[in-house]
Amino acid sequence: MSSRTSSLSTASAEALRNWRYLLGVGIVFSLLGAVAILAPFVTGIGLSYLLGGVVLAGGVAALVQALRVRTWRATIWQGLLAVVYVVAGVMLLANPLVGLVALTLLLVAYIAVSGVVEIAMGLRLRPAARWSWFVASGALSLALAALLWIGFPSTAAWAVGLLVGVHFLTTGVALIAAGYETRRTAGVESAPTADTEPRSG
Repeated sequence: MSSRTSSLSTASAEALRNWRYLLGVGIVFSLLGAVAILAPFVTGIGLSYLLGGVVLAGGVAALVQALRVRTWRATIWQGLLAVVYVVAGVMLLANPLVGLVALTLLLVAYIAVSGVVEIAMGLRLRPAARWSWFVASGALSLALAALLWIGFPSTAAWAVGLLVGVHFLTTGVALIAAGYETRRTAGVESAPTADTEPRSG
């Protein structure tokens, strides 16, 4: 057996071992996405709690770092910044609706900025093939951002959870498809071919 055949067999075996991992992760993402889509408000509140916990942890870490600084001016400024983080984290945990509203505003801003970037990218690619797809995608993003902004703050109840759920679901489906494609490709590569079969003398 040649070194090339041996390396192909090793790669195929590795791919066959990994396809189950891709499949399992894809199923988990798909289930999380489906739950988020069915309960977008609960998902948004959960993300708000997560944001509050992260901000609070960052504030505590900043406070510890401020106490280690030797110069008093740096200690004061870092201490004030840490207090702001801690207060913000406590507020988000105490009232997750505030965090959900903030997340919705960030989501609207992100969608609007990405839409502008896509339109600019499409115009720069003109007259290359499919440049209009970027412009159309950017226009749809701007329209979605406008709808979320017009409906604000009522859109805060579902926008974040729904879009996160759709993202998780599509990611999960893509991972599942990648897992099955990896298994199929590895199975084809590991099958004996005319070049690899031993020849009779």
